[in-house]
Amino acid sequence: MSVGLLMITHQPFGADLLRVAAAILGGPPPGIEAMEVVNDVPCEILAAQAAERLDRLDAGEGVLILTDLYGSTPANVAVSLLGIHERLRVIAGLNLPMLLRALTYASLDLDTVAEKALQGGRDGVVLCSRRDDRT
Repeated sequence: MSVGLLMITHQPFGADLLRVAAAILGGPPPGIEAMEVVNDVPCEILAAQAAERLDRLDAGEGVLILTDLYGSTPANVAVSLLGIHERLRVIAGLNLPMLLRALTYASLDLDTVAEKALQGGRDGVVLCSRRDDRT
């Protein structure tokens, strides 16, 4: 078994990230869904839709939700599920390195997958400079 992954993001960010990840990994990754939020949909409806996806994705090891912007509607929906679903972790600040790391380590336990995703997200943010500026 492996940890399920649910991205709750602003439209069209989640589907775009998933397409890029599939291209990098050589095919669509299993056990992940992208739920894209339109801001005029009430949070209660979005939370119910997300809960259905959690049930579908949880194969017994739990689900990691990756959301794009802390404090936004997608993140608020994700956080609202924390008290409802017992095997759930939520990370805000989704980027491609975070997603790839979560997919790579999805076969590990939920807490480890969450930590690997966090590490990938942080390590993937790099200030780049010209080669001659490094000396």
